Amino acid sequence: MSTYLTILGFNSAIPTINTSPTAQLLEMEERCFLIDCGEGTQVQLRKAKARFSKINHIFISHLHGDHCFGLPGLIASFRLLGREVPLHVYGPKGIKKMLETIFTMTETHRGFEVVYHELDKDYSEKIYEDNRVEVFTIPLDHRIYCNGYLFKEKPKERHINMEEVSKYDEIETCDYHNLKAGKDFVLSDGYILKNEILTTTPAPSVSYAFCSDTRYLESVIPIIKNVTVLYHESTFLHDLKEMADYTGHTTALEAATIAKKAEVEKLILGHFSNRYGDLTVFTDEARQIFPNTFLPKALEAIKI
Repeated sequence: MSTYLTILGFNSAIPTINTSPTAQLLEMEERCFLIDCGEGTQVQLRKAKARFSKINHIFISHLHGDHCFGLPGLIASFRLLGREVPLHVYGPKGIKKMLETIFTMTETHRGFEVVYHELDKDYSEKIYEDNRVEVFTIPLDHRIYCNGYLFKEKPKERHINMEEVSKYDEIETCDYHNLKAGKDFVLSDGYILKNEILTTTPAPSVSYAFCSDTRYLESVIPIIKNVTVLYHESTFLHDLKEMADYTGHTTALEAATIAKKAEVEKLILGHFSNRYGDLTVFTDEARQIFPNTFLPKALEAIKI
């Protein structure tokens, strides 16, 4: 079962004719996670042919408008589409007050529960877990409280080698669970069948790290160490490092440095300032440090 990332929007500040503010859809182990929700996100979701009903968890990095102004409208649309199941919203402390004030003032009535998970810690913490996926915060350094998010597949079950299993009448379907978990099988005469004979190695687990608006911050490195794919903001080129520091952002060169030190497999840049017309200048700069760097493509489903 593959994991796919669809980048719905990747520019900073304001929407343009051809680009949208930050929003991403991560499909991991049959779960759909929405990461940030800038203006126009639900339009991009429709263009991506995403199923709104499958989005049950939304992760907001911080409360600057280009990362959350699309959220009230999306939640209102969920109601109009007949949603009944709860929606979990993760974000900085204050996100509940912001959304509930909008819903009250606009008389937006919901037929489902919005469960708020407000964040205020300055250290990485696990905020979501089920039997297949874990999600952790990545504390960042922006002008206001901000988190990135780390999504990790748990180790996958081994695959049953039916050719070998079928040789033994004692192995029944009810035993498959233990075999998938890596356990050996003991025959009635005491002979031990090794698990590696009865099963095959599963596909490796993958991970995805989303680092939203932040200054260059080496404390993220141990959190995102060895991730499969890293998305890291790179609002400016390095000749504007002083402006990046002042506004709480990162340069392309700095994002590449983080990727290199964290030994990630692949880096995707984003959150570009609208001052740049040709975005290839970002990969030109970053690849000097980290060659496996790429630009995002809106609505492209990237296999992780």
